[in-house]
Amino acid sequence: MAGGAAEQRRLAAVVEGWLGRPVLIVGDAMLDEWRFAESDRLCREAPAPVLTLRRRISAAGGAANTAVNVATLGGRAVLVAPVGADVAGDELHDCLDRAGVWDRTVNQPGRPTPVKRRMLAGNQILLREDSGDPDDALDDDGVARLLTALDCATEELRAAGGEAPTLVVCDYGLGALPAPVRAWLVAHRERYATVALDAHDLADWRGLAPTVVTPSFAEATRLLARAAGARPAPGVELHLDHPDGDPADGPSELTVGVSPGGAGRTGLGATGEPTPGEGRVAMTGNGLTVTGTGVTVNATVGEGVDRAVLAESRLAELRAHTGADVVAVTLDTDGAVVGGADGEPRRSHSTPVPASHAVGAGDAYLAAMTLALAADAPLPTAAQLAQLAATVTVSDTGTCVCRREDLFDALGAPGDGAGHRALVGTDELATLVEEHRRAGRAIVFTNGCFDVLHRGHVRYLEQARALGDLLVVAVNSDGSVRRLKGPDRPVNPVEDRIALLAALACVDHVVVFEEDSPAGLIETVRPDVYVKGGDYPPEMVPEAPLVRRLGGQVRTLGYVPDRSTSAIIDRIRSHGHEPQPDTSLTSKPS
Repeated sequence: MAGGAAEQRRLAAVVEGWLGRPVLIVGDAMLDEWRFAESDRLCREAPAPVLTLRRRISAAGGAANTAVNVATLGGRAVLVAPVGADVAGDELHDCLDRAGVWDRTVNQPGRPTPVKRRMLAGNQILLREDSGDPDDALDDDGVARLLTALDCATEELRAAGGEAPTLVVCDYGLGALPAPVRAWLVAHRERYATVALDAHDLADWRGLAPTVVTPSFAEATRLLARAAGARPAPGVELHLDHPDGDPADGPSELTVGVSPGGAGRTGLGATGEPTPGEGRVAMTGNGLTVTGTGVTVNATVGEGVDRAVLAESRLAELRAHTGADVVAVTLDTDGAVVGGADGEPRRSHSTPVPASHAVGAGDAYLAAMTLALAADAPLPTAAQLAQLAATVTVSDTGTCVCRREDLFDALGAPGDGAGHRALVGTDELATLVEEHRRAGRAIVFTNGCFDVLHRGHVRYLEQARALGDLLVVAVNSDGSVRRLKGPDRPVNPVEDRIALLAALACVDHVVVFEEDSPAGLIETVRPDVYVKGGDYPPEMVPEAPLVRRLGGQVRTLGYVPDRSTSAIIDRIRSHGHEPQPDTSLTSKPS
Protein backbone atom coordinates (compact mmCIF):
# COMPACT_ATOMS: atom_id res chain seq x y z
CA MET A 1 0.00 0.00 0.00
CA ALA A 2 2.98 2.26 0.48
CA GLY A 3 4.99 2.95 -2.66
CA GLY A 4 8.45 1.61 -2.08
CA ALA A 5 10.78 1.08 0.85
CA ALA A 6 11.42 4.79 1.40
CA GLU A 7 7.70 5.51 1.61
CA GLN A 8 7.22 2.61 4.02
CA ARG A 9 9.97 3.94 6.28
CA ARG A 10 8.50 7.45 6.18
CA LEU A 11 5.03 6.28 7.20
CA ALA A 12 6.42 3.88 9.80
CA ALA A 13 8.45 6.74 11.31
CA VAL A 14 5.23 8.66 11.94
CA VAL A 15 3.67 5.64 13.68
CA GLU A 16 6.80 5.29 15.78
CA GLY A 17 6.75 9.02 16.54
CA TRP A 18 3.29 9.08 18.09
CA LEU A 19 4.12 6.39 20.67
CA GLY A 20 3.05 7.60 24.11
CA ARG A 21 1.29 10.71 22.76
CA PRO A 22 -1.15 11.91 25.50
CA VAL A 23 -4.78 11.93 24.27
CA LEU A 24 -7.94 12.79 26.19
CA ILE A 25 -11.12 11.31 24.72
CA VAL A 26 -14.48 12.65 25.87
CA GLY A 27 -18.00 11.82 24.71
CA ASP A 28 -20.62 9.13 24.31
CA ALA A 29 -19.23 5.79 25.47
CA MET A 30 -21.24 2.64 24.86
CA LEU A 31 -20.94 -1.13 24.89
CA ASP A 32 -21.06 -3.20 21.71
CA GLU A 33 -22.41 -6.70 22.24
CA TRP A 34 -22.14 -9.35 19.54
CA ARG A 35 -24.18 -12.55 19.83
CA PHE A 36 -23.23 -15.25 17.35
CA ALA A 37 -25.90 -17.88 16.82
CA GLU A 38 -26.71 -20.84 14.57
CA SER A 39 -30.04 -21.61 12.96
CA ASP A 40 -31.21 -24.69 11.06
CA ARG A 41 -34.99 -24.47 11.38
CA LEU A 42 -37.95 -22.12 11.61
CA CYS A 43 -40.12 -21.79 14.69
CA ARG A 44 -43.74 -23.00 14.63
CA GLU A 45 -45.21 -19.71 15.81
CA ALA A 46 -43.95 -17.57 12.93
CA PRO A 47 -41.72 -17.70 9.85
CA ALA A 48 -38.73 -16.80 11.96
CA PRO A 49 -35.47 -18.70 12.51
CA VAL A 50 -34.84 -20.53 15.76
CA LEU A 51 -31.45 -19.36 17.03
CA THR A 52 -29.00 -21.24 19.22
CA LEU A 53 -26.50 -18.91 20.88
CA ARG A 54 -22.92 -20.11 20.44
CA ARG A 55 -20.74 -17.17 21.38
CA ARG A 56 -21.02 -13.72 22.92
CA ILE A 57 -18.47 -10.92 22.65
CA SER A 58 -18.48 -7.51 24.33
CA ALA A 59 -16.43 -4.59 23.07
CA ALA A 60 -16.05 -0.89 23.75
CA GLY A 61 -18.13 1.27 21.44
CA GLY A 62 -18.41 4.93 20.50
CA ALA A 63 -16.01 7.20 22.36
CA ALA A 64 -14.78 4.16 24.30
CA ASN A 65 -13.75 2.40 21.09
CA THR A 66 -11.96 5.53 19.91
CA ALA A 67 -10.03 5.46 23.19
CA VAL A 68 -9.23 1.78 22.71
CA ASN A 69 -7.93 2.48 19.20
CA VAL A 70 -5.76 5.35 20.45
CA ALA A 71 -4.29 3.01 23.09
CA THR A 72 -3.72 0.06 20.75
CA LEU A 73 -2.08 2.35 18.20
CA GLY A 74 0.41 3.41 20.85
CA GLY A 75 -1.07 6.60 22.28
CA ARG A 76 -1.63 7.26 25.97
CA ALA A 77 -5.44 7.28 26.05
CA VAL A 78 -7.61 8.69 28.83
CA LEU A 79 -11.39 8.38 28.57
CA VAL A 80 -13.78 10.76 30.32
CA ALA A 81 -17.43 9.83 29.81
CA PRO A 82 -20.57 9.12 31.83
CA VAL A 83 -21.10 5.39 32.37
CA GLY A 84 -24.03 3.74 34.08
CA ALA A 85 -23.76 1.80 37.34
CA ASP A 86 -24.93 -1.41 35.68
CA VAL A 87 -23.70 -4.68 34.22
CA ALA A 88 -23.00 -3.07 30.85
CA GLY A 89 -20.94 -0.41 32.59
CA ASP A 90 -18.91 -3.09 34.38
CA GLU A 91 -18.22 -4.83 31.08
CA LEU A 92 -17.19 -1.53 29.51
CA HIS A 93 -14.73 -0.91 32.34
CA ASP A 94 -13.23 -4.36 31.69
CA CYS A 95 -12.86 -3.58 27.97
CA LEU A 96 -11.02 -0.35 28.79
CA ASP A 97 -8.75 -2.06 31.30
CA ARG A 98 -7.78 -4.80 28.84
CA ALA A 99 -6.88 -2.21 26.22
CA GLY A 100 -4.73 -0.16 28.59
CA VAL A 101 -7.00 2.91 28.51
CA TRP A 102 -6.83 5.15 31.56
CA ASP A 103 -10.41 4.83 32.77
CA ARG A 104 -11.57 8.18 34.13
CA THR A 105 -15.25 7.60 33.40
CA VAL A 106 -17.85 9.07 35.73
CA ASN A 107 -20.36 6.77 37.38
CA GLN A 108 -23.96 7.84 36.72
CA PRO A 109 -26.45 5.89 38.91
CA GLY A 110 -29.90 5.70 37.38
CA ARG A 111 -28.64 6.46 33.87
CA PRO A 112 -28.01 3.23 31.91
CA THR A 113 -24.92 2.60 29.84
CA PRO A 114 -25.90 2.69 26.15
CA VAL A 115 -25.67 -0.78 24.59
CA LYS A 116 -25.92 -1.99 21.01
CA ARG A 117 -26.72 -5.69 20.86
CA ARG A 118 -26.33 -7.40 17.52
CA MET A 119 -27.64 -10.91 16.85
CA LEU A 120 -25.92 -12.74 14.00
CA ALA A 121 -26.38 -16.05 12.23
CA GLY A 122 -23.80 -17.10 9.67
CA ASN A 123 -22.07 -13.72 10.21
CA GLN A 124 -25.22 -12.01 8.96
CA ILE A 125 -26.72 -9.43 11.32
CA LEU A 126 -30.35 -10.41 11.86
CA LEU A 127 -31.33 -7.65 14.25
CA ARG A 128 -29.92 -4.96 16.50
CA GLU A 129 -31.36 -4.03 19.88
CA ASP A 130 -30.37 -0.69 21.38
CA SER A 131 -30.78 0.19 25.05
CA GLY A 132 -30.02 3.43 26.84
CA ASP A 133 -32.26 6.40 26.26
CA PRO A 134 -30.49 9.48 24.81
CA ASP A 135 -33.16 11.60 26.49
CA ASP A 136 -31.79 10.63 29.92
CA ALA A 137 -29.98 13.90 30.53
CA LEU A 138 -27.18 14.24 33.06
CA ASP A 139 -28.34 15.89 36.25
CA ASP A 140 -26.50 18.88 37.70
CA ASP A 141 -24.36 16.68 39.93
CA GLY A 142 -23.44 14.45 37.00
CA VAL A 143 -22.43 17.47 34.91
CA ALA A 144 -20.34 18.86 37.76
CA ARG A 145 -18.51 15.56 38.25
CA LEU A 146 -17.92 15.24 34.53
CA LEU A 147 -16.36 18.71 34.41
CA THR A 148 -14.16 17.87 37.38
CA ALA A 149 -13.03 14.67 35.66
CA LEU A 150 -12.19 16.61 32.49
CA ASP A 151 -10.12 19.15 34.41
CA CYS A 152 -8.27 16.49 36.41
CA ALA A 153 -7.62 14.24 33.40
CA THR A 154 -6.23 17.17 31.41
CA GLU A 155 -3.78 18.02 34.18
CA GLU A 156 -2.94 14.34 34.70
CA LEU A 157 -1.99 13.95 31.05
CA ARG A 158 0.01 17.18 31.01
CA ALA A 159 1.91 16.10 34.12
CA ALA A 160 2.61 12.61 32.72
CA GLY A 161 3.67 13.74 29.26
CA GLY A 162 5.14 17.15 29.95
CA GLU A 163 3.22 18.68 27.06
CA ALA A 164 -0.24 19.88 26.18
CA PRO A 165 -2.43 16.84 25.52
CA THR A 166 -4.55 16.14 22.48
CA LEU A 167 -8.35 16.27 22.78
CA VAL A 168 -10.81 14.02 20.90
CA VAL A 169 -14.52 14.85 21.15
CA CYS A 170 -16.98 12.09 20.21
CA ASP A 171 -20.50 13.55 20.21
CA TYR A 172 -23.06 11.02 19.01
CA GLY A 173 -26.09 12.69 20.55
CA LEU A 174 -26.49 10.26 23.45
CA GLY A 175 -26.40 12.93 26.14
CA ALA A 176 -22.81 12.72 27.36
CA LEU A 177 -21.96 16.25 26.18
CA PRO A 178 -24.68 18.65 27.32
CA ALA A 179 -24.36 22.40 26.80
CA PRO A 180 -22.32 23.11 29.99
CA VAL A 181 -19.73 20.49 28.99
CA ARG A 182 -19.52 21.82 25.44
CA ALA A 183 -19.11 25.35 26.80
CA TRP A 184 -16.30 24.20 29.14
CA LEU A 185 -14.42 22.53 26.28
CA VAL A 186 -14.76 25.61 24.08
CA ALA A 187 -13.61 27.89 26.92
CA HIS A 188 -10.57 25.69 27.65
CA ARG A 189 -9.56 25.07 24.05
CA GLU A 190 -6.09 26.54 24.64
CA ARG A 191 -5.21 23.70 27.03
CA TYR A 192 -5.06 21.24 24.13
CA ALA A 193 -2.49 21.25 21.36
CA THR A 194 -4.58 19.30 18.85
CA VAL A 195 -8.36 18.92 18.88
CA ALA A 196 -10.28 16.34 16.83
CA LEU A 197 -14.07 16.42 16.57
CA ASP A 198 -16.41 13.64 15.48
CA ALA A 199 -19.99 14.83 15.93
CA HIS A 200 -23.33 13.95 14.41
CA ASP A 201 -24.30 17.59 14.61
CA LEU A 202 -21.30 19.78 13.92
CA ALA A 203 -23.38 22.94 14.48
CA ASP A 204 -23.12 22.42 18.22
CA TRP A 205 -19.33 22.88 18.12
CA ARG A 206 -18.79 25.98 15.98
CA GLY A 207 -16.80 27.76 18.69
CA LEU A 208 -14.37 24.90 19.37
CA ALA A 209 -12.01 25.69 16.46
CA PRO A 210 -10.94 22.04 16.07
CA THR A 211 -7.81 20.95 14.30
CA VAL A 212 -9.71 18.28 12.39
CA VAL A 213 -13.34 17.21 11.97
CA THR A 214 -14.32 13.83 10.51
CA PRO A 215 -17.96 13.99 9.43
CA SER A 216 -19.61 11.27 7.42
CA PHE A 217 -20.97 12.33 4.04
CA ALA A 218 -24.47 12.63 5.49
CA GLU A 219 -23.28 14.69 8.48
CA ALA A 220 -21.43 17.05 6.15
CA THR A 221 -24.53 17.30 3.96
CA ARG A 222 -26.66 18.14 6.97
CA LEU A 223 -24.37 20.99 7.94
CA LEU A 224 -24.32 22.41 4.42
CA ALA A 225 -28.09 22.20 4.14
CA ARG A 226 -28.65 24.03 7.40
CA ALA A 227 -26.07 26.63 6.48
CA ALA A 228 -27.90 27.20 3.20
CA GLY A 229 -31.01 28.08 5.18
CA ALA A 230 -29.19 30.32 7.64
CA ARG A 231 -27.02 32.58 5.51
CA PRO A 232 -25.83 35.51 7.65
CA ALA A 233 -25.73 39.08 6.56
CA PRO A 234 -22.34 40.38 5.40
CA GLY A 235 -20.01 40.83 8.35
CA VAL A 236 -22.19 38.73 10.66
CA GLU A 237 -20.69 35.52 12.08
CA LEU A 238 -22.42 32.38 10.89
CA HIS A 239 -24.44 30.67 13.60
CA LEU A 240 -26.16 27.35 13.03
CA ASP A 241 -28.91 26.46 15.46
CA HIS A 242 -29.20 22.90 16.65
CA PRO A 243 -32.84 21.86 16.09
CA ASP A 244 -34.82 20.48 18.98
CA GLY A 245 -35.66 16.82 18.95
CA ASP A 246 -32.75 15.76 16.78
CA PRO A 247 -32.04 12.28 18.08
CA ALA A 248 -28.86 10.46 17.35
CA ASP A 249 -27.83 6.87 17.33
CA GLY A 250 -24.16 6.58 18.09
CA PRO A 251 -21.27 6.53 15.62
CA SER A 252 -22.40 7.12 12.09
CA GLU A 253 -23.31 4.22 9.85
CA LEU A 254 -24.97 6.32 7.16
CA THR A 255 -24.86 5.59 3.44
CA VAL A 256 -26.37 7.24 0.39
CA GLY A 257 -30.09 6.54 0.11
CA VAL A 258 -30.41 5.49 3.75
CA SER A 259 -32.37 7.86 5.89
CA PRO A 260 -31.01 8.86 9.28
CA GLY A 261 -34.29 9.21 11.16
CA GLY A 262 -35.39 6.95 14.00
CA ALA A 263 -38.60 4.98 13.80
CA GLY A 264 -41.43 6.67 15.59
CA ARG A 265 -39.38 9.79 16.25
CA THR A 266 -39.78 13.34 15.07
CA GLY A 267 -37.00 15.33 13.50
CA LEU A 268 -33.85 13.94 11.93
CA GLY A 269 -31.55 11.45 13.50
CA ALA A 270 -28.23 9.86 12.73
CA THR A 271 -29.07 6.40 11.46
CA GLY A 272 -32.10 4.25 11.04
CA GLU A 273 -35.33 4.35 9.09
CA PRO A 274 -36.84 6.74 6.51
CA THR A 275 -37.88 10.26 7.48
CA PRO A 276 -40.64 12.33 5.85
CA GLY A 277 -39.96 13.52 2.33
CA GLU A 278 -39.74 17.16 3.30
CA GLY A 279 -36.66 16.36 5.34
CA ARG A 280 -34.70 15.22 2.33
CA VAL A 281 -31.63 16.77 0.74
CA ALA A 282 -31.49 16.68 -3.04
CA MET A 283 -28.39 16.58 -5.21
CA THR A 284 -28.59 18.16 -8.62
CA GLY A 285 -27.51 16.33 -11.71
CA ASN A 286 -24.01 17.76 -11.64
CA GLY A 287 -23.63 16.74 -8.02
CA LEU A 288 -22.38 20.14 -6.94
CA THR A 289 -25.45 21.67 -5.32
CA VAL A 290 -27.09 20.79 -2.01
CA THR A 291 -30.55 22.06 -1.17
CA GLY A 292 -33.13 21.48 1.53
CA THR A 293 -32.96 21.37 5.30
CA GLY A 294 -32.56 17.68 6.07
CA VAL A 295 -29.77 15.17 5.97
CA THR A 296 -30.83 12.24 3.83
CA VAL A 297 -29.45 12.05 0.33
CA ASN A 298 -32.26 11.18 -2.08
CA ALA A 299 -30.73 8.47 -4.23
CA THR A 300 -33.28 9.00 -7.00
CA VAL A 301 -32.19 12.62 -7.56
CA GLY A 302 -28.80 12.96 -9.23
CA GLU A 303 -28.52 9.19 -9.35
CA GLY A 304 -25.00 8.06 -10.11
CA VAL A 305 -23.41 11.21 -8.70
CA ASP A 306 -19.99 10.61 -7.19
CA ARG A 307 -20.12 11.54 -3.50
CA ALA A 308 -16.40 12.21 -3.53
CA VAL A 309 -16.85 14.85 -6.25
CA LEU A 310 -19.54 16.57 -4.21
CA ALA A 311 -17.47 16.42 -1.01
CA GLU A 312 -14.36 17.78 -2.74
CA SER A 313 -16.30 20.75 -4.11
CA ARG A 314 -17.55 21.75 -0.65
CA LEU A 315 -14.45 21.29 1.50
CA ALA A 316 -13.79 25.03 1.79
CA GLU A 317 -17.36 25.65 2.96
CA LEU A 318 -17.14 22.84 5.48
CA ARG A 319 -13.92 24.28 6.87
CA ALA A 320 -15.58 27.69 7.17
CA HIS A 321 -18.69 26.35 8.88
CA THR A 322 -16.77 24.18 11.36
CA GLY A 323 -13.78 26.44 11.96
CA ALA A 324 -11.54 23.41 11.45
CA ASP A 325 -8.08 23.41 9.93
CA VAL A 326 -8.74 20.02 8.35
CA VAL A 327 -11.98 18.40 7.17
CA ALA A 328 -12.06 14.67 6.43
CA VAL A 329 -15.38 13.58 4.92
CA THR A 330 -15.65 9.83 5.31
CA LEU A 331 -17.45 7.94 2.55
CA ASP A 332 -17.70 4.47 4.14
CA THR A 333 -16.88 1.95 1.36
CA ASP A 334 -15.67 4.77 -0.93
CA GLY A 335 -12.87 5.89 1.39
CA ALA A 336 -12.57 9.56 2.34
CA VAL A 337 -11.97 13.07 1.00
CA VAL A 338 -9.65 15.28 3.03
CA GLY A 339 -8.95 18.99 2.71
CA GLY A 340 -6.76 21.47 4.56
CA ALA A 341 -5.79 25.11 4.42
CA ASP A 342 -3.99 24.71 1.10
CA GLY A 343 -7.32 23.99 -0.58
CA GLU A 344 -6.00 20.84 -2.23
CA PRO A 345 -8.43 17.89 -1.82
CA ARG A 346 -6.95 14.49 -1.13
CA ARG A 347 -8.78 11.26 -1.86
CA SER A 348 -8.24 7.91 -0.20
CA HIS A 349 -9.91 4.64 -1.10
CA SER A 350 -11.21 1.65 0.79
CA THR A 351 -12.18 -1.92 -0.02
CA PRO A 352 -15.93 -2.73 0.19
CA VAL A 353 -16.71 -5.19 2.99
CA PRO A 354 -19.87 -6.49 4.66
CA ALA A 355 -21.42 -3.97 7.03
CA SER A 356 -20.81 -6.28 10.00
CA HIS A 357 -17.06 -5.96 9.35
CA ALA A 358 -17.00 -2.16 9.37
CA VAL A 359 -18.57 -1.33 12.74
CA GLY A 360 -16.17 1.05 14.47
CA ALA A 361 -13.87 1.49 11.47
CA GLY A 362 -14.50 5.23 11.74
CA ASP A 363 -13.13 5.13 15.29
CA ALA A 364 -9.89 3.63 14.00
CA TYR A 365 -9.77 6.31 11.28
CA LEU A 366 -10.31 9.08 13.83
CA ALA A 367 -7.68 7.70 16.23
CA ALA A 368 -4.98 7.36 13.58
CA MET A 369 -5.76 10.75 12.00
CA THR A 370 -5.59 12.43 15.40
CA LEU A 371 -2.33 10.76 16.44
CA ALA A 372 -0.69 11.57 13.12
CA LEU A 373 -1.66 15.26 13.24
CA ALA A 374 -0.64 15.46 16.90
CA ALA A 375 2.76 14.10 15.87
CA ASP A 376 3.05 16.93 13.29
CA ALA A 377 2.71 14.64 10.30
CA PRO A 378 1.90 16.34 6.97
CA LEU A 379 -1.78 16.15 6.09
CA PRO A 380 -1.32 13.71 3.15
CA THR A 381 0.55 11.35 5.48
CA ALA A 382 -2.07 11.65 8.21
CA ALA A 383 -4.85 10.96 5.70
CA GLN A 384 -3.02 7.94 4.32
CA LEU A 385 -2.38 6.41 7.75
CA ALA A 386 -5.96 7.09 8.87
CA GLN A 387 -7.40 5.30 5.86
CA LEU A 388 -4.94 2.46 6.30
CA ALA A 389 -5.92 2.06 9.96
CA ALA A 390 -9.59 1.89 9.02
CA THR A 391 -8.97 -0.54 6.18
CA VAL A 392 -6.86 -3.12 8.03
CA THR A 393 -9.47 -3.49 10.79
CA VAL A 394 -12.35 -4.72 8.62
CA SER A 395 -11.24 -8.30 7.98
CA ASP A 396 -13.83 -9.90 10.26
CA THR A 397 -17.14 -9.40 12.03
CA GLY A 398 -16.99 -7.32 15.21
CA THR A 399 -16.08 -3.88 16.50
CA CYS A 400 -12.99 -2.62 14.66
CA VAL A 401 -9.76 -2.05 16.57
CA CYS A 402 -6.46 -1.28 14.83
CA ARG A 403 -3.32 -2.30 16.66
CA ARG A 404 0.07 -0.72 16.25
CA GLU A 405 1.56 -3.88 14.78
CA ASP A 406 -1.35 -4.08 12.31
CA LEU A 407 -0.22 -0.78 10.81
CA PHE A 408 3.41 -1.86 10.65
CA ASP A 409 2.39 -5.14 9.00
CA ALA A 410 0.23 -3.30 6.45
CA LEU A 411 3.14 -0.99 5.68
CA GLY A 412 5.45 -3.95 5.23
CA ALA A 413 7.80 -2.33 7.70
CA PRO A 414 9.31 -3.72 10.91
CA GLY A 415 7.77 -2.06 13.93
CA ASP A 416 9.16 -0.97 17.24
CA GLY A 417 6.79 -3.35 19.02
CA ALA A 418 7.59 -4.01 22.64
CA GLY A 419 9.97 -6.88 23.16
CA HIS A 420 10.31 -9.09 20.10
CA ARG A 421 13.18 -10.83 21.94
CA ALA A 422 11.72 -14.01 23.45
CA LEU A 423 14.21 -14.83 26.22
CA VAL A 424 13.96 -12.21 28.96
CA GLY A 425 14.83 -11.74 32.60
CA THR A 426 12.33 -11.07 35.36
CA ASP A 427 13.07 -7.34 35.62
CA GLU A 428 13.00 -6.89 31.85
CA LEU A 429 9.72 -8.82 31.66
CA ALA A 430 8.03 -6.33 33.99
CA THR A 431 8.96 -3.44 31.69
CA LEU A 432 7.91 -5.31 28.54
CA VAL A 433 4.56 -6.28 30.05
CA GLU A 434 3.76 -2.67 30.83
CA GLU A 435 4.57 -1.69 27.24
CA HIS A 436 2.39 -4.48 25.92
CA ARG A 437 -0.45 -3.45 28.21
CA ARG A 438 -0.24 0.21 27.15
CA ALA A 439 -0.48 -1.00 23.56
CA GLY A 440 -3.74 -2.75 24.43
CA ARG A 441 -2.53 -6.34 24.18
CA ALA A 442 -4.24 -9.09 26.18
CA ILE A 443 -1.55 -11.09 28.01
CA VAL A 444 -1.75 -14.87 28.44
CA PHE A 445 0.54 -16.52 31.02
CA THR A 446 1.40 -20.15 31.64
CA ASN A 447 4.17 -22.02 33.42
CA GLY A 448 5.72 -25.48 33.60
CA CYS A 449 8.86 -27.57 33.42
CA PHE A 450 8.65 -28.38 29.69
CA ASP A 451 11.42 -30.92 30.20
CA VAL A 452 11.04 -32.97 27.01
CA LEU A 453 9.15 -30.82 24.52
CA HIS A 454 6.57 -32.87 22.60
CA ARG A 455 3.46 -32.56 20.48
CA GLY A 456 1.20 -32.18 23.50
CA HIS A 457 3.19 -29.16 24.70
CA VAL A 458 3.05 -27.49 21.30
CA ARG A 459 -0.70 -27.94 20.92
CA TYR A 460 -1.26 -26.72 24.47
CA LEU A 461 0.84 -23.59 23.89
CA GLU A 462 -0.87 -22.85 20.58
CA GLN A 463 -4.27 -23.06 22.27
CA ALA A 464 -3.06 -20.82 25.08
CA ARG A 465 -1.73 -18.22 22.63
CA ALA A 466 -5.12 -18.12 20.89
CA LEU A 467 -6.70 -16.82 24.11
CA GLY A 468 -4.96 -13.42 23.87
CA ASP A 469 -2.52 -11.23 21.98
CA LEU A 470 0.74 -12.61 23.36
CA LEU A 471 1.92 -15.56 25.42
CA VAL A 472 4.39 -15.45 28.31
CA VAL A 473 5.81 -18.84 29.34
CA ALA A 474 7.50 -19.18 32.73
CA VAL A 475 9.86 -22.17 33.01
CA ASN A 476 10.98 -23.87 36.21
CA SER A 477 14.74 -23.72 36.83
CA ASP A 478 16.69 -26.97 37.09
CA GLY A 479 16.66 -26.79 40.90
CA SER A 480 12.93 -26.18 40.94
CA VAL A 481 12.33 -29.16 38.62
CA ARG A 482 14.40 -31.46 40.88
CA ARG A 483 12.35 -30.44 43.91
CA LEU A 484 9.09 -31.05 42.04
CA LYS A 485 9.94 -34.11 39.91
CA GLY A 486 12.78 -35.89 41.72
CA PRO A 487 16.59 -36.10 41.56
CA ASP A 488 16.68 -37.63 38.05
CA ARG A 489 14.93 -34.66 36.46
CA PRO A 490 15.20 -32.54 34.43
CA VAL A 491 16.40 -34.59 31.50
CA ASN A 492 17.28 -31.40 29.61
CA PRO A 493 18.94 -28.41 31.29
CA VAL A 494 17.05 -25.15 31.45
CA GLU A 495 19.16 -23.58 28.67
CA ASP A 496 17.95 -26.22 26.22
CA ARG A 497 14.35 -26.09 27.43
CA ILE A 498 13.96 -22.33 27.06
CA ALA A 499 15.75 -22.28 23.68
CA LEU A 500 13.21 -24.72 22.25
CA LEU A 501 10.25 -22.81 23.70
CA ALA A 502 11.56 -19.49 22.39
CA ALA A 503 11.75 -20.99 18.89
CA LEU A 504 8.00 -21.66 18.81
CA ALA A 505 5.98 -19.10 16.85
CA CYS A 506 3.19 -19.12 19.42
CA VAL A 507 5.50 -18.10 22.30
CA ASP A 508 6.28 -14.40 22.71
CA HIS A 509 8.36 -14.31 25.91
CA VAL A 510 10.11 -16.97 28.00
CA VAL A 511 11.31 -16.36 31.54
CA VAL A 512 12.93 -18.68 34.11
CA PHE A 513 11.86 -18.74 37.77
CA GLU A 514 13.66 -20.38 40.69
CA GLU A 515 10.72 -20.78 43.07
CA ASP A 516 8.42 -23.79 43.20
CA SER A 517 5.41 -21.55 42.58
CA PRO A 518 4.98 -18.91 39.84
CA ALA A 519 3.03 -16.62 42.22
CA GLY A 520 5.70 -13.91 42.17
CA LEU A 521 5.75 -13.79 38.39
CA ILE A 522 1.97 -13.76 38.27
CA GLU A 523 1.97 -10.65 40.44
CA THR A 524 4.53 -9.07 38.12
CA VAL A 525 2.72 -9.94 34.89
CA ARG A 526 -0.91 -9.60 36.11
CA PRO A 527 -2.07 -11.76 33.19
CA ASP A 528 -5.44 -11.27 31.54
CA VAL A 529 -5.62 -15.05 31.18
CA TYR A 530 -3.74 -17.66 33.23
CA VAL A 531 -3.62 -21.08 31.59
CA LYS A 532 -2.88 -24.48 33.09
CA GLY A 533 -2.97 -27.90 31.51
CA GLY A 534 -5.23 -30.65 32.82
CA ASP A 535 -8.77 -31.92 32.88
CA TYR A 536 -9.64 -30.46 36.29
CA PRO A 537 -11.80 -27.31 36.67
CA PRO A 538 -10.15 -23.88 37.00
CA GLU A 539 -11.28 -23.68 40.64
CA MET A 540 -8.75 -26.41 41.51
CA VAL A 541 -5.79 -24.46 40.13
CA PRO A 542 -3.76 -23.30 43.17
CA GLU A 543 -2.95 -19.94 41.58
CA ALA A 544 -6.61 -19.20 40.68
CA PRO A 545 -7.43 -16.96 43.69
CA LEU A 546 -4.34 -14.82 43.06
CA VAL A 547 -5.05 -14.47 39.35
CA ARG A 548 -8.67 -13.46 39.95
CA ARG A 549 -7.68 -10.99 42.65
CA LEU A 550 -5.41 -9.33 40.08
CA GLY A 551 -8.30 -9.09 37.60
CA GLY A 552 -7.49 -12.05 35.36
CA GLN A 553 -9.31 -15.22 34.41
CA VAL A 554 -8.19 -18.84 34.72
CA ARG A 555 -8.48 -21.44 31.93
CA THR A 556 -7.53 -25.11 31.88
CA LEU A 557 -6.69 -26.88 28.62
CA GLY A 558 -6.70 -30.62 28.16
CA TYR A 559 -3.53 -32.39 27.11
CA VAL A 560 -3.18 -34.44 23.93
CA PRO A 561 -3.96 -38.07 24.97
CA ASP A 562 -0.94 -40.35 25.47
CA ARG A 563 1.45 -37.45 25.07
CA SER A 564 3.45 -36.61 28.20
CA THR A 565 7.05 -36.13 29.26
CA SER A 566 6.85 -39.01 31.76
CA ALA A 567 5.52 -41.39 29.11
CA ILE A 568 8.32 -40.47 26.71
CA ILE A 569 10.98 -40.93 29.39
CA ASP A 570 9.49 -44.31 30.37
CA ARG A 571 9.60 -45.49 26.75
CA ILE A 572 13.23 -44.39 26.41
CA ARG A 573 14.16 -46.25 29.60
CA SER A 574 12.28 -49.37 28.54
CA HIS A 575 14.21 -49.44 25.26
CA GLY A 576 17.40 -49.22 27.27
CA HIS A 577 16.59 -52.54 29.04
CA GLU A 578 15.69 -54.54 25.89
CA PRO A 579 18.12 -57.34 24.81
CA GLN A 580 20.65 -56.08 22.29
CA PRO A 581 21.22 -58.06 19.04
CA ASP A 582 24.44 -60.12 18.74
CA THR A 583 26.75 -58.26 16.40
CA SER A 584 29.81 -60.47 16.86
CA LEU A 585 29.37 -62.09 13.45
CA THR A 586 28.70 -58.87 11.68
CA SER A 587 31.49 -57.87 9.34
CA LYS A 588 33.13 -54.56 10.02
CA PRO A 589 34.02 -52.02 7.41
CA SER A 590 37.64 -52.18 6.43
